[in-house]
Amino acid sequence: MAFEREKENAAAAAIEFVEDGMTVGLGTGSTAKFFVEMLAEEIADGLMVKGVPTSEETRRLAESLGVPLLPIEHVDRIQLTVDGADEVNDDAQLIKGGGAALLREKIIANASDLMVVIADPSKVVDVLGAFPLPVEVTPFGYTITAKKVFDALKAAGVSRPKIDVRTSGGNKPLVTDGGNYILDCHCSVIPDPVKAAALLSVVPGVVEHGLFIGLARTVIVGDEDGASVIEH
Repeated sequence: MAFEREKENAAAAAIEFVEDGMTVGLGTGSTAKFFVEMLAEEIADGLMVKGVPTSEETRRLAESLGVPLLPIEHVDRIQLTVDGADEVNDDAQLIKGGGAALLREKIIANASDLMVVIADPSKVVDVLGAFPLPVEVTPFGYTITAKKVFDALKAAGVSRPKIDVRTSGGNKPLVTDGGNYILDCHCSVIPDPVKAAALLSVVPGVVEHGLFIGLARTVIVGDEDGASVIEH
């Protein structure tokens, strides 16, 4: 499959950031899955770390591989979080949430001393927005919230946003781990991610949005032969 080798190489480079005794945030998605699998191998060889999963999917994976986990309620410090991205630009601004885990991902990333993003080259963009921006909203009044999200994106300079409610089986709205819905906002281009993030954050009914601004300090992009590590 395309980019599998690049994802593996990015994950392998991120393992180098893990130190004995750390509490590590475990990301969600296909690239983060490689990291969790590699971390499990290191643990089997004697590495002493504990993980904090960003989704139920990741929790199940980590448990199946024997990675010791901490409930978020018992965490007082997360030294490192390694997670993927749906898009990342040159300023280490991200779109995340393709796996519907953006709320927990952002809570854990924000609580971490260091967030390392691992990605294959297809995720690196000049301008954010080709990937639909996920916005997590409360089920109550979500149609009204969607209109306000549309207005916020227009005010942030997105010329023609189109908003869909993400669905699951039976064409019903997908329900996140937190019991919310996801609005997928097709923007094409988000000219000012900082402004868009600020305007979305104040919309009543918006629980969280998938713009990760100022959270990632290290971006690792895998390639066929290894990985490039970019510090911000």
